[in-house]
Amino acid sequence: MKNHPLRIIPLGGLGEVGENMMVYEYDDQLMVVDAGLMFPENDMLGIDYIIPDITYLAARRNKVKGIVITHGHEDHTGAVRHLLEVIQAPIYSTPLTQGLLEGKLAKSGMAQRAKLETVRAGDSRKIGPFNVDFFHVCHSIPDGVGLGIDSPQGLIVHTGDYKFDHTPVDKIGRAHV
Repeated sequence: MKNHPLRIIPLGGLGEVGENMMVYEYDDQLMVVDAGLMFPENDMLGIDYIIPDITYLAARRNKVKGIVITHGHEDHTGAVRHLLEVIQAPIYSTPLTQGLLEGKLAKSGMAQRAKLETVRAGDSRKIGPFNVDFFHVCHSIPDGVGLGIDSPQGLIVHTGDYKFDHTPVDKIGRAHV
């Protein structure tokens, strides 16, 4: 074990539906997981959407080694363009999520600023001090992944969103009951 602390910093998404953004920090290097938005309540007149407060990241913009997007829902991708306005780091996502991001970034004129890296369940990537293993999760949108984040201080499992499949289909197409 090294002497540096591992910091796990939720910037949004805890105790609410939306604004998902988690930061993992070790030895002055950061990895961001998800960059989502939240839609306003009915009494929030004039507000189109709400994004996480990225002040912490903006102050450390050169220390962000990568951004991982777990799946394509807006509560995990909706703030990506705002994040890219202040941070330049590779964005790791699965093929479907990457396609959704490409469309979103093209519409906002941010496509040229994004360095998109494709990952699939079963892949591993080194992002700063973290070794990240991507694993399949069952969710209401295809191509979602969870993360096994191996840090110098231990293993972190980050699931993003998931649902339990009570009738999973095995490799030969039969449901297990």
